[in-house]
Amino acid sequence: MAEIRQPVPPFTEETAHRKVQLAEDAWNTRDPRRVALAYTEDSEWRNRDVFVNGRDEIVAFLTGKWERELDYRLRKELWAYTGDRIAVRFEYEYRTAEGDWFRAYGNENWEFDENGLMRRRYASINDLAISADERRIAV
Repeated sequence: MAEIRQPVPPFTEETAHRKVQLAEDAWNTRDPRRVALAYTEDSEWRNRDVFVNGRDEIVAFLTGKWERELDYRLRKELWAYTGDRIAVRFEYEYRTAEGDWFRAYGNENWEFDENGLMRRRYASINDLAISADERRIAV
């Protein structure tokens, strides 16, 4: 039986917003295995300069990410949608083991299969060093 991850395409404004909120909620758990379940078995990613293919690589990538990016907290915003694609802008904040804080800004382009699983994710991200008192996203 095929995995279904609601909502499924074609997206409406309401279902696109819901898909973005579900992604934000999942990523904020910082649980790589849970996050990976939203992607196809052969999902293709570009995250900055890293290329990731499939759920096993997604889990490995996110495990490393959240070992380095402590107190990670993310906000996503729907930018555009059509058919089986969604574009989002996002920002997240994290600190390093040394106590330095960063805010990352970026854009993602998502493509979904007919069952609502993400088959492609392309992310462009920039980091900005911030002080602890400049944080905007509560942990």
